[in-house]
Amino acid sequence: MSKKRDKLQIIYDILSVIKEKNGKIKPTNILYKSNLSNQMFNEYMGELIKKRFIIENKTKSGKVYSLTEKGFAYLNKYQMIVDFTGSFGLNE
Repeated sequence: MSKKRDKLQIIYDILSVIKEKNGKIKPTNILYKSNLSNQMFNEYMGELIKKRFIIENKTKSGKVYSLTEKGFAYLNKYQMIVDFTGSFGLNE
């Protein structure tokens, strides 16, 4: 059985999905690729927008999301933590 993701991992997953698409990703794609329920998606996206990790842009075809500098910084620092804990065998 796989272990449940914590809040920091979920945020990392959402931001990674947005980064992979160069900031041109629609809400539905984020929802599916980060494996979230609709309710969880709305909660996390609201928090990430409020805390300025991402920006919501409205286009003719709907909403798209992009990362801010703060979002990119989170991804980098999170990866540093994963690498650090992995180097001591603590991420298993």
